[in-house]
Amino acid sequence: MKLTSTQHLVLTPFFHRLAAVFSEMDQAYQRASYHYHFHCSGCDENCCLTHFFHHTHLEYFYVLEGIGKTDPYLSTSLYKRARDVHRKSVEAMKQGKGVRLMCPLNQDGLCVIYNHRPMICRMHGIPHELNAPGRKTAYGPGCKAFDIQCGSKPYIPFDRTPFYASMANLENEMKQHLGITEKFKKTIAQMLVE
Repeated sequence: MKLTSTQHLVLTPFFHRLAAVFSEMDQAYQRASYHYHFHCSGCDENCCLTHFFHHTHLEYFYVLEGIGKTDPYLSTSLYKRARDVHRKSVEAMKQGKGVRLMCPLNQDGLCVIYNHRPMICRMHGIPHELNAPGRKTAYGPGCKAFDIQCGSKPYIPFDRTPFYASMANLENEMKQHLGITEKFKKTIAQMLVE
């Protein structure tokens, strides 16, 4: 699927605001990774092989915008890869197996829509916390590469809560504006084939 010019026009203000939220995320992640001296580069547990689900329509539209900025040959290749990854994922899940397939947007170890990558692709790897109102703080671990490189270093607060709240508010505002009522839960491959 590609965004129509009308869809793009309607979504552009939301894309600008999402880009600002993503910029804040990237800066916070860079500060935390600098503090730990964590370097993410091609580990065996490559997060691009992870069967991540994304939960916002806005990220879906933003991914489509990113693909739309690639040349037609590349975008055709991305959709073809997505169909292949999706088919293999469905087969693996039917057999009760875990899914470890390269993201269709990864080419030669790099994301071809890097500036348009979803939130989890920006935040994964570093230990974090979530502070939901009225609940205890929930802590999430770092990835395996983080544990190997930095596991013995003391935790510094890396609170994802403000970013999740900003994303939720922006998603709700966009859904209301567009009249979208259904929830969203798809992998990158699903985004490109369904």
